[in-house]
Amino acid sequence: MRKADPDFQLFYDMISRALAQEIAPHYQDWEGAGGMPRSVWNTLGSAGLLGVDMPEEFSGAGADFEIAQLVTTEIARQGFGGLAAGYNIHANIVMPYLLHIGTEEQRHQWLPRMVSGEVVGAIAMTEPGAGSDLAAMRTTAERTSDGWRINGTKVFITNGVHADLVIVCAKTDPKAGAKGVSLFLVDTRLPGFSRGKAIEKIGQHAGDTAELFFTDLVIAEDALLGEEGRGFTYLMQELPRERLSVAAHALGATEGALALTLDYVQQRTAFGQRIADFQNTRFKLAEARAQIEVARAYLAHCIDKYRRGEMDAVDAAILKLQLTEMQCRVTDECLQFFGGYGYTVEYPISRFFVDARVQTIYAGTSEIMKEVIARSMLGR
Repeated sequence: MRKADPDFQLFYDMISRALAQEIAPHYQDWEGAGGMPRSVWNTLGSAGLLGVDMPEEFSGAGADFEIAQLVTTEIARQGFGGLAAGYNIHANIVMPYLLHIGTEEQRHQWLPRMVSGEVVGAIAMTEPGAGSDLAAMRTTAERTSDGWRINGTKVFITNGVHADLVIVCAKTDPKAGAKGVSLFLVDTRLPGFSRGKAIEKIGQHAGDTAELFFTDLVIAEDALLGEEGRGFTYLMQELPRERLSVAAHALGATEGALALTLDYVQQRTAFGQRIADFQNTRFKLAEARAQIEVARAYLAHCIDKYRRGEMDAVDAAILKLQLTEMQCRVTDECLQFFGGYGYTVEYPISRFFVDARVQTIYAGTSEIMKEVIARSMLGR
């Protein structure tokens, strides 16, 4: 990213200062409690961190798209993996969907309040038993005289506990396969919406994840996002940014894990010398640095392509596959240097380790990424 750019440095200082003052003192407590308070979103909004690249007419800062990725990277670098995941859903997925697909009325209704943190966004795709197979979803939306009636269940929904607005993927024509999927804007205050308790996870404990239920939930006709039957097309259209933001998360978290490790190996001794003085340590650290720099270069390349409107699904799959797998691999190597201490919650490296694991699963598993890449090579 362009660290020499004055705007970049200005935003970086603002982001870093806000996280240090508002998040860092409380994050470990939130991890222990299994979730962040709802007020965190208002705090982030007041600090100007939500929707930084949204147009000024919707209360955004009108900043470059890259700055939104900088927010993700810095949150992750400081070790706030659960928050980084929630931020990405809110600011890098739901808000762009509204901006790119929504009507003027929908944009003005929701975006300013998402920028302020008054409204928390989520997107509901995954269902029990369906996983990455969106074509197998069972949630339905049927036309009524009042609009649409939604029935179904969604699972593993990031921001599900606090969400005020959920983009729901539902089948409007169950017989049409992918062409029968549509997207809807669901206000969670409506009758027929409910959520299960927060799902307990092995990592990202401070980030809320929930199961959502829709039981004869009726929404108005104008709650349809985009055109009927084009939901799958919209999902494919927006996937590059989603996977790019996951990659930005991966880069930041890996940088954070390496920084902790560099500090530790220069202080800890074994067999009469610093751990940093062993050749194995130096070589492992060198490998980690090399992987991070290559990842940073490819992320920057993809950001430039996205900015020009040239980043496609294959670019996104390669980026997401490479950076999330690197995150898991390097973080595992870093934790090893801490020995038994690395396996305790007292040392932050353990949080980087457990938080990393889901990165190769959500937003499309590594296996799905490989399938996307392979199909582009084999003409399928």
